[in-house]
Amino acid sequence: MKVIPIKTSRKQTSFDLYKDLIESIKEHVLETGDIIVISSKYVANSQGRTLDVAKTRPSSDGIELAKKYQMDSKFAEIVLRESDKTLGGVTGFVLTSSDHVLAPNAGIDKSNVKKGTIVLYPDLPYMIVENLRKKIFLEIGVHVGVILVDSRLMPARAGTVGVAIAVSGFEPVQDVRGQKDLDGNPLKVTIKATADNLATIANHNMGEGAESTPIVIIKESGTSITTRKIRNDEMAISSELCVYMRGFAN
Repeated sequence: MKVIPIKTSRKQTSFDLYKDLIESIKEHVLETGDIIVISSKYVANSQGRTLDVAKTRPSSDGIELAKKYQMDSKFAEIVLRESDKTLGGVTGFVLTSSDHVLAPNAGIDKSNVKKGTIVLYPDLPYMIVENLRKKIFLEIGVHVGVILVDSRLMPARAGTVGVAIAVSGFEPVQDVRGQKDLDGNPLKVTIKATADNLATIANHNMGEGAESTPIVIIKESGTSITTRKIRNDEMAISSELCVYMRGFAN
């Protein structure tokens, strides 16, 4: 496997994502099977998905949420608007679900933007990656995979890892149930999170601070390339099947 981090110039306003992507990677030859991993915040910035918190007017629900978790009421209102559902929280943070992704505060980011401004998750992320994949094939002639990546916390572990917010062009999970282990025993529950594993590799190379590296190309990953449209629920499982969610509920 070969991992190629790509630096870009910082953008202050919305921009053409495809044009900037192709310009940024022009020194590298894209090949069929490559996986292009792009920071979700970089994509959100291309859409102009930034907000001035001070201009937000909190609703009664936002005010109630802010009181419960000791948050700024305007920020709490934005969290509510960006969430499909809220699942509890702690001081300063609300655990939310958005597009089948669990994240504190709906994935809203305060880093690498001017003070008082926040960056939201991209709008229609699966449409974005699908359009990028198709455009690359039509203009360059290669079948690639595309991932939008964000960082996330893991239960009871220090630090962040990567998570795939949206995927196109390759199979995001690999079901290996029924295959044999080294001792010949059949695997009963193992499903490999291919997209999240690649997202973590890319996230490690992107960094979390001033690296200005929002794009990573992964070559020779061995993933299964596909042209079918990936659904936004394919990397998710229900709360009833999730060990963590069931455990916390009990």
